[in-house]
Amino acid sequence: MTNKETVSMQAEFERALGEIRTRVSLSAPASAKIALAYSGGLDSAALLHLLHVYAQSHGLELFAFHVHHGLSPNAELWLTHCRQQCAELNVAFDARKVQVGKKEKNGIEEAARQSRYAALGEMCCAHDVPLLLTAHHQDDQAETVLLQLLRGSGVAGLSGMDSVNHAADLLGDKALLMGRPLLQVARPDLEKFVTTHSICFVEDESNIDPRYARNALRHQVVPTLEQHFPGFQQRFARTAQHAQSAQRLLIELAAQDLMVCLNGECLDITKLKNFSADRIDNMLRYWFGLRGVRMPSTSWLNEMRTQLLEAKHDAQLCVTHADCHIRRHRDRVYLTPKLDSAMLEQPPLAFRWDGTTAMRFAEFGGTLFFEEAEQGASAEWLRERTLLIQLRSGGERLKLAANRPTKSLKYHYQAGDVPAWERERLPLVFAEKQLLFAAGIGMDSHSFSTQAGARIQLRWQFDSP
Repeated sequence: MTNKETVSMQAEFERALGEIRTRVSLSAPASAKIALAYSGGLDSAALLHLLHVYAQSHGLELFAFHVHHGLSPNAELWLTHCRQQCAELNVAFDARKVQVGKKEKNGIEEAARQSRYAALGEMCCAHDVPLLLTAHHQDDQAETVLLQLLRGSGVAGLSGMDSVNHAADLLGDKALLMGRPLLQVARPDLEKFVTTHSICFVEDESNIDPRYARNALRHQVVPTLEQHFPGFQQRFARTAQHAQSAQRLLIELAAQDLMVCLNGECLDITKLKNFSADRIDNMLRYWFGLRGVRMPSTSWLNEMRTQLLEAKHDAQLCVTHADCHIRRHRDRVYLTPKLDSAMLEQPPLAFRWDGTTAMRFAEFGGTLFFEEAEQGASAEWLRERTLLIQLRSGGERLKLAANRPTKSLKYHYQAGDVPAWERERLPLVFAEKQLLFAAGIGMDSHSFSTQAGARIQLRWQFDSP
């Protein structure tokens, strides 16, 4: 690689990283800290040296984070190598050791990936670094697109890797961002760069193991593609950019459709039926993503949509997902958590209120809020009593207002259109033997204070699925 080519690569790298940092600054305050995932391999070694130059010229504090999987007999040597390289460049270095089981359900490759990113996210948080860079390059992008094609992925999968994105599912923190400034750089150019500058790197023997899908593509399929379709990596990367653009439009449409169909925390079936099947599926995927629910397969989504739309008005429909239940109650669709049967047998729990605005009860799957109101129980009276939170045992009755009769909870649930599956897990709050509050219904008016002083209304909110 000539000096001119080196300057050109550094300039391209700085342009890409500048765009990434601009996008990051739009969603978070600018930071003088930046980090890279440093395995010690050729790609991350090139990134370390490019980033070192950039950090010095831009006054950034640079960190290199290494993850020791323990899967290779050379893992300790790699850790030592990475620490020494960073010491020579005066780059702050940190490492984490993780354990990866030999018989992971999703395979060692995926288990190692998940544990690696979780450890990287942990180090970012420990050092207060908001942006983590990885050394993914153009060839990696082409391989990703090809893998997604072979898996039958949709537009989202064919989008490949974005230059920067939030990666809470990997890094474990919604605020952290992951950037890939080398996505437009071909691996042969990185090889030239490393050779020209005599940059030391390690070779991971697992990178040539064809049992791993990506290695099989890289060593057996890609050479054939390159022989018959030279430069296909650039075209695949361009395809990924087109797919990213299409995916952004789909997300924009889904957000608009969701605003039309959303009714509180649930979806209105009557409005959902106005859309085509494709728009419904697009919006449901978006809704699942917002609620942190894993994306279902196309066949599963088709079946669920059919059941939701064709169920009778009074049917108590429940579709099981790995992360939650999708239920229909009359003309509304709900996402509800999958409950352990033990939760429905939760014994009463005594507690005292100390004036806080909210108390979380993990045993009951939600939070009890204490809010000042014009009508409610005396705050002073509440503090003086031992309160009890429990599930229904049967026969409870409640009076909503002084001018209304006392009715059974069953009557109130029916009148309030509370779905049957919620009734069995909605907690009650007693003050000694007096029913004070029924979640999903409200406060018992017998507890309302007529004396001077602050008055409190209780409110219950379940945790999101």
